[in-house]
Amino acid sequence: MSEIIDALNQLEKEKGISKDKIMEKIETSLLSACEKDFGKDAVIEVSMDRETGDIALFQKKTVVDEVENEDNEISLVQAKAMNDDAAVGDELKFEIKTMEFGRIAAQKARSIIVQAIKEGERDAIYEHFVCKEKDIITGVVQRYVGNNISVSLDDRTDAILNENEQVKGEYYKRGDRIKLYVVEVKKNQKGGFKIVVSRTHKDLVRKLFEREVAEVADGTVEIKSISREPGSRSKIAVWSNDPNVDPVGACVGLNGTRVNTIVDDLKGEKIDIINWDEDPAVFIENALSPSKVVSVDVDIDEKSAKVVVPDYQLSLAIGKEGQNARLAARLTGYKIDIKSESQAGLSKYDDDEIDFRLDDEYDEYDDEENYDEDGYEEEAYEDDNYEEDSYEDENNEDDGDNKDEE
Repeated sequence: MSEIIDALNQLEKEKGISKDKIMEKIETSLLSACEKDFGKDAVIEVSMDRETGDIALFQKKTVVDEVENEDNEISLVQAKAMNDDAAVGDELKFEIKTMEFGRIAAQKARSIIVQAIKEGERDAIYEHFVCKEKDIITGVVQRYVGNNISVSLDDRTDAILNENEQVKGEYYKRGDRIKLYVVEVKKNQKGGFKIVVSRTHKDLVRKLFEREVAEVADGTVEIKSISREPGSRSKIAVWSNDPNVDPVGACVGLNGTRVNTIVDDLKGEKIDIINWDEDPAVFIENALSPSKVVSVDVDIDEKSAKVVVPDYQLSLAIGKEGQNARLAARLTGYKIDIKSESQAGLSKYDDDEIDFRLDDEYDEYDDEENYDEDGYEEEAYEDDNYEEDSYEDENNEDDGDNKDEE
């Protein structure tokens, strides 16, 4: 039986299949085979030696005066012929040789063992990837499946990068290596599993910084908040637990080496790194960088803020198509009303005033309905999409008016 042990050791080494689990499946297959040949009521005992691979099979029968079920009972006369000390109520064991199996029973045992190996391999792959959930993995592009992309992960299995998880404007060819965020690894009812990966998830940015910046990895620098418009721009708020460590400088790196590496992984997506502050007014002012801010009036109860900026900085504070203010609102969690100094004396807002709010329409990943306490809820995550076009239509007219004012 050493050949079986050698084969199981090789499977465990090459494919990560647990040797003990396969042995348990072999025992189950032998029990099933015995049931086929010896009856469903037969009491069978099977054991496989974990070191030698030797298999022991026994059928148990109870000694009775009159046999009613031959599958699990034996008469006292027959028992006495085998053992002079046998008495009614005793339980006798009879060894079963595997050669006694019928052809159909043997085939069934073989199919169970083959299935056990397949399931073991699948379980090993699942255990490998479930440990990478909420983390980054490198994938190799295989082919396009419609608008989706088939990606090979660690040369062990394939995953589908769905169209709504792809960054608009990013195109790949076969063999390209890309960084992916593993959103979830979930089993299905058929025993298989599905790996959900994303290029648009904001935590992709967080994990890239954890890998590239040692101070973030060891907890010296914390990433307090992230807002992202995939493929275009991200803002991250950082804070240091060590007064001697500059959190922004640590994330940027010498001559920008650290942040530039992350930008390359994100295919050129711009990243603004700002200082987090427990004072909401200071935090909002930092979040509107690179625009200068004259004043910030915060209403903590309403989670809103009125911001005044210099006249010549209004367009910069708002950003192209409202992006800077929109990202600042998501980053801070506050509704932000922005107006210039010349507008600050108005008793009521006029049509030129810009109101940026944290609406569901603009804040897909921060929506509490989309994420449960673990950070992910499948249906909302897969179905919701950015509706940036509708946002731009609402604000294009405002941007034009502001430019006329300037």
